Amino acid sequence: FNAFLALSQAPDLLALWVTEQSFPPYGVLAVLLLTYIVLGAVMDELAMMLLTLPVFFPVVTGLDFGMPTEEVGIWFGMLVLVVVGIGLTAPPIGLNVFVISSIAKQVPIAAIYRGVMPYLAMDILRLVLCVAFPGLSLWLVRILT
Repeated sequence: FNAFLALSQAPDLLALWVTEQSFPPYGVLAVLLLTYIVLGAVMDELAMMLLTLPVFFPVVTGLDFGMPTEEVGIWFGMLVLVVVGIGLTAPPIGLNVFVISSIAKQVPIAAIYRGVMPYLAMDILRLVLCVAFPGLSLWLVRILT
């Protein structure tokens, strides 16, 4: 898959097309993050990241978020990890919820979803804060460089 992407230059062409269309950077980011939430319903996290990051990463680093490209890459990586976790616990599928259900067989799935909802809400709040204020997720990187 990666050899095909490298030979076809599809990620670079997609990144060029997105920047030429002058889509708003945060709009493109929102679409990409929503894609991860949808994919989280049907794929595990490793497969999701291996299939999408070679395509999405050049697109995001080609957009202007008002940060250096290296910081955009780190920021996007952190956002992907948060949103993949959300996608794996969000209803209606929530693969992680089904793992918990298979371990705790006596607990109904509805009770598990009720127990997961406060954590899911906090994950969504964390995602919104990290998108709105990139410095929250980059402060340690900035201190160490």
